[in-house]
Amino acid sequence: MSLFRSAFYSVSVPLIAAISLFTTTVDAASVWKVTSGDNSLYIGGTIHILAPEDYPLPSEYETAYKHASTLVFETDMAAVKSVEFQQKMLGMMTYTDGRSLKDDLSQQSYQKLETHLAQRGMPIAQMAAMKPSLISITLSIIELQSLGFTSEGVDQFYSDKGTQAGKTIQWLETPDEQLSFLANLGGDDNDALIEYTLRDIKKMPALIGDMRTSWREGDMQKMADISIVPFKQDYAQIYQDLIVTRNANWMPHIEDMLKTSNVEFIMVGAMHLAGDDSVLKQLKAQGYSVEKL
Repeated sequence: MSLFRSAFYSVSVPLIAAISLFTTTVDAASVWKVTSGDNSLYIGGTIHILAPEDYPLPSEYETAYKHASTLVFETDMAAVKSVEFQQKMLGMMTYTDGRSLKDDLSQQSYQKLETHLAQRGMPIAQMAAMKPSLISITLSIIELQSLGFTSEGVDQFYSDKGTQAGKTIQWLETPDEQLSFLANLGGDDNDALIEYTLRDIKKMPALIGDMRTSWREGDMQKMADISIVPFKQDYAQIYQDLIVTRNANWMPHIEDMLKTSNVEFIMVGAMHLAGDDSVLKQLKAQGYSVEKL
């Protein structure tokens, strides 16, 4: 499995994609209220890029937003949009030492990638300076854009809205921490990263409808079945780094928030709220009340 199915639900750095397909009316959403005694906060699952028809968002997001004085995102949404950050990202994810993509892929993987790009009218020379991690992300973005997914995601929407309204803005990890993960996608197995990406892109049209529906309905079991289970099987180490480690790192911050009377609305990629390692399951295990809106 490529990072297509996982990263669009879990990392909010620009270029990471999330999608939706059809506009439907549902009776629930991926928003929960977490309570500890007299204190509470809200947690919402996000997708980081949407189609225009996905707006307006389910009303539960607005309910949580109105009750919260503080908005908490995965990372600093303003910083990751800055020119400085984009330059740093390109510096880490492109070749600057005379090497090129061909040096990091086997001949077989390189030829598969070249064929895929040629079918889309793009010469592989245009991507020769990109490292495999950036190639993987870029290929997914290209496919999603071709399907019409061009609107801002849940987190960017509420970051802009909250900033204009003067709400306090916080985040769970720094932009550099997310960038470090992105730059190291695939570890040392670049061939596997590219080949998994090409394989999953072919499945994208058949998968994204169900994935979008599970998010919009807040069906975390369905989301786990579609995304978590195959991700753990195909990319165990990246799943550990992307989901398990980050969830564990976030938990102390979330528990600290539940010690004060301030009401936060935490928005993180929806995959962080699905499966056995999810933030929601960990909060329940610690004895907090977790109620779906």
